[in-house]
Amino acid sequence: MSSSPKYWCVVPAAGIGARMKSHVPKQYLPLAGKTIFECTLARLLGFSKLEQVVVAVSAEDPYWPELEFSQHAKVVSVAGGAERSESVLKGLRSLESSADAMDWVLVHDAARPCIRLSDIEKLVDAVAESAVGGLLGFPVQDTIKRSDGERVLETVDRAQLWQAYTPQMFRFGLLLEALQKAQQDAAVVTDEASAVEHFGQQPILVQGSKDNIKITHPEDIGLAEIFLARQAE
Repeated sequence: MSSSPKYWCVVPAAGIGARMKSHVPKQYLPLAGKTIFECTLARLLGFSKLEQVVVAVSAEDPYWPELEFSQHAKVVSVAGGAERSESVLKGLRSLESSADAMDWVLVHDAARPCIRLSDIEKLVDAVAESAVGGLLGFPVQDTIKRSDGERVLETVDRAQLWQAYTPQMFRFGLLLEALQKAQQDAAVVTDEASAVEHFGQQPILVQGSKDNIKITHPEDIGLAEIFLARQAE
């Protein structure tokens, strides 16, 4: 085990973003004069401790090679999978010969371009002494209803509910094992934290900034532009 853990990053970006109803994957849509993907990668690379950023893109992705970041010294790409967890797992496996089990790996959504460097640093500091890791999140503020798809079944107590954000940051060896086990068990894991939970561990929740939105629907692009402009003030 190295005395000083290194920091690695994996960005799953093999999805097509069907809810955007766009002819190109959502990460390549324009945002603030760039693409969403470029804005996100610029933010991540602002964290100078990163050794490398592994981008997991579709093997048939014609857009990635056109971005300047595809030639960046700290950025490499691998072929992603059909599901997010598979893309992350492929990214981790590409790092096995370089990363130590106790190194840190940050996993971040390609469509979260408003991530603040201060939030990344806050997460890093908060989990520094943990053997597991944690994730950025934000307490749920809206009233939450459980539905049968048509009618309200109940109002859910939101007191202990959080929205899960990214980056999610875990020890490299632990996350690799957790994702492999989830795959073997055919467990449904929607983020890295849920794989770690399935593995029997409890990630640390770190409150981040509410403007760290994930671009999912067309109207989110305008909101992200507003947030980026405010952050630049």
